[in-house]
Amino acid sequence: MALIDLVQWRPGPAPIYAWRFPETNLSTYTQLLVAESQEAVLFSKGRIVGRFGPGKHTLSTENLPVLRSLFGLPFGGRNPFTAEVWFVNRLLPLNLEWATDNMLYHDPDYQTMVPLMAAGRYGLKVEDAERFLVKLVGTSQEFTAAMLTDHFQGALVSKTKSLLLQAMQSERIGVKTIGAYLERFSNALTQGMGPFWEDYGMQLVALYVTSVDIDDRTPAGKQILDAMARQSAQTIGGYTWQQGQAFEVAREALTKPGDNGILGALMITGGFGANIGPGLMQPPAPSMPPGAPPGGGPMAPPPAAPSIRDIFCSNCSRKYPSSSKFCPHCGDVYFACPTCQADNRESASRCVSCGTNLRGASATSPPMSDTCKRCNAPLRAGVAFCPNCGMRSTSP
Repeated sequence: MALIDLVQWRPGPAPIYAWRFPETNLSTYTQLLVAESQEAVLFSKGRIVGRFGPGKHTLSTENLPVLRSLFGLPFGGRNPFTAEVWFVNRLLPLNLEWATDNMLYHDPDYQTMVPLMAAGRYGLKVEDAERFLVKLVGTSQEFTAAMLTDHFQGALVSKTKSLLLQAMQSERIGVKTIGAYLERFSNALTQGMGPFWEDYGMQLVALYVTSVDIDDRTPAGKQILDAMARQSAQTIGGYTWQQGQAFEVAREALTKPGDNGILGALMITGGFGANIGPGLMQPPAPSMPPGAPPGGGPMAPPPAAPSIRDIFCSNCSRKYPSSSKFCPHCGDVYFACPTCQADNRESASRCVSCGTNLRGASATSPPMSDTCKRCNAPLRAGVAFCPNCGMRSTSP
């Protein structure tokens, strides 16, 4: 078997941490070339017989005196011996990817368990070549970055999840603001994972957390994302969850012929924005004048003039004060319910909010008791001046 005169490693583009020279028949004349970012380690008969840094080296008995005890080699001359030469890459880019599986986190904002997943990148370099080769490499021809990731997948995911959840819980970080803390998470994980890699002769250069997201691969994650999307739509659209539910009920009812009552009035009048709330689910009030006691008897005194409050336009569903005669947004006439002041379509037979009979009660703008003598504008009871032209009112 021919003796090898030159031993060197020219790595390709693939990220490889360690590579074994394929031949073992060396001699005391063999030249060893080690690149600037490499380190070479020689093994023979199960022992480490030498370490070489960057440069050109001759594997002589002067450089490797242990050869004399292992093989009984004399000084001088060309003496053959067998040894494995491992090259270790001391410089690798930060391109190793990591990702966690599902991890449950109690979100402080929503007060519920939220499934999360995290991902990022990290970089490792060999600090102690001997320890690295003995503990990790074994008898393989090479040790790649993919093999490293696969070998430590379980430990890496477990430790990463634990450190990440601890960092989030200690500062009570909600899922809506996680993105603002990625750099802080990265620093915490780099410090926490460093001692783990040192035991294998490696140094954790950096560990970056690039994303922490709700895990939409789970049913719970999908439901939470859907709920957050609906909440955002409600905030942007300016309506509440109850109103949104009422919209859906009305939309479904449109496909069912024969519906009547309050829901029928809602569909006919199109009053989707007029104080939609619990009143929708209440039965219609009896058809009798407001204030009449059950079973007859003297009429109750008329109710006091309602106070000014915000109502929703039955045409455009936007909010405006009940003191207005027309909607300031779309110009629609304010057709008020005499009981609750909710705006209704002029064709409505019952109030979409409280169910009051509008045909018998003749709902109009806010109750008026007189008209202005100058401009004929309707006047509310008790006003001293006309709000339209400023003339003093003659109403008592």
